[in-house]
This record gives sequence, C-alpha cells and structure tokens, in this order.
Amino acid sequence: MKTDDLIAALSRDATLTEAPASRRIALALVVSAVIAFALLMLVVKPRSDLAEAATTMLFDLKMVYVATLVVGAVALLRAAARPEGVLSPVLLLVPAALMLFGLGHELATQAPAAYGTRLVGRNWALCLVAIPFMAAAPLAAILAAMRAGAPADPTRAGAIAGFAAGAIAAVFYGLHCVDDSPLFVATWYTVAIGVMAAAGAAIGRRVLAW
Repeated sequence: MKTDDLIAALSRDATLTEAPASRRIALALVVSAVIAFALLMLVVKPRSDLAEAATTMLFDLKMVYVATLVVGAVALLRAAARPEGVLSPVLLLVPAALMLFGLGHELATQAPAAYGTRLVGRNWALCLVAIPFMAAAPLAAILAAMRAGAPADPTRAGAIAGFAAGAIAAVFYGLHCVDDSPLFVATWYTVAIGVMAAAGAAIGRRVLAW
C-alpha cells in the first residue's frame, strides 16, 4: 500500500470513529441532564421561593454562571475525546468573567463584616455533598461514552468528564440552593465540581486508557 493510500485509510477510520463517539457523548450529556433533573425533583427538591428568587440578580447570575460552565465543559469534553483534539481555556473566559463581576459586585455592595457570613452561607456542607451526589451517575455515563473515542490523555479526559458532570449537577443543584452570594458560589460550587474533576481523573486514568 502506498503512503498516500495509508494516510487516506487512516483518515477514513478516524472519521468513522469520531461520529459514533460524538453521538454517544451527546446522548450521555442528555442522559446526565435527565438524571440530575430527576434527582433534583425527587430527592433534593427545588427551593420553595424559586419563582421569587428568579427575579433577583444574584440568583440569575448564579444560574447563568453554572450554565456557561456547562457550555465550556462540553466543548472541552468533545475535544478531549479525540486524540487530535485541541483544548482551549478560552472556552472558560465567559464564566470566569461572570464570576469576577459577581465577586466585584458583592465586595462593593456588602459590608466587610458580612463577607464571612455570605461566604459560608446556610448550606455549604450540603453543597459539597449534593453536587457530587447528583454528578456521580452523569460522570459514569460520560466516561462510558468517551470510551468510544480515543483520548490522548486519559487522566485529563477523565478530569474534564468529571468537570462536565459536576457543572451539569451544579445547574440543577442551583435550583435548590438558597445561597446565591457569588462568594458562596465561587467557593463551594468550585470545590464540589473540583471533587468531581479529581474523581474523573482517577477513574479516567484506568477506564479511558487505550
């Protein structure tokens, strides 16, 4: 076989592999959202003042922030699933900018004596438990889908899978959480999602290796 023919054959194989992997990841993301929503409705429960909270800036900022985290995580996930995928941190600039805006607003409008109270909130411990709880099954679904691809770095791909699962869970947990302070969200949501990223890295190192 000539070199050009070999390259063409490998290119066709890569294309055929990429399409099923992309479909499986898309399906896994849908399943993840359904699972997280079901856990919200059946176990965690939406906050009682959700309709009223939705009219406040801090709640809206929190929800937009975690939603943009999901968008960035999904884009990174799709790139990480392919051996030639290029990861770009630019994808996370929007949520970073939103959080910086929120933190600036918080520090400018709240008395320094209130910073500690708003940082700790009312349910920091629940946040650290609920987000990983709601993200566990989504992480399993995403990792299973990524096995159809060929991640160049299984540990990194697993970490991104955990990040995506944690971000998806955070969106739905945010509908329960009564702590809307950017200080709270930047701290405890980040820690909870980071726990899932670490778990994903540890598991991905084993299950995504090829």
